[in-house]
Amino acid sequence: MNREPDPKKAQAAAAAARIIRPSQLTARERGGGVRTIPLVTQAHGATTFINGITIFAPGAAVPLHSHNCEESVVILEGHAIVEIDGHEFEVGPQETTFLPGGVPHRFRNASNTESMRILWTYASVNANRTIIATGDTRRIDAEHGHRS
Repeated sequence: MNREPDPKKAQAAAAAARIIRPSQLTARERGGGVRTIPLVTQAHGATTFINGITIFAPGAAVPLHSHNCEESVVILEGHAIVEIDGHEFEVGPQETTFLPGGVPHRFRNASNTESMRILWTYASVNANRTIIATGDTRRIDAEHGHRS
């Protein structure tokens, strides 16, 4: 069966499309020299994934944590040490991680003089983060000041 695209659906999808410019967004302080810029969020109309950029000051790290969904992280600039389930790996620009839900991990800036940037994508708009040391669980969108 060959079906023609529905022009109304295509028009609605085009109207929902967005260009997001990180340079025009305010980074949210997460403490310890870590700041995040949420990019695609439910507030932009996302229904299946969210993403953003996190900036690490020299030597900064996030605590060991896990998520309720898959996550992918791309190193945009700088070098990181990523700890995945107790094992550490060095990663650099354009190198990418895939993390299944529930796997404890964390990123830290490998440099004490230069910043590091990552692009993260969660496979769910309902992604959350559980800090391993405390068991504290929070939705990613609430953590970044967005809650739809």
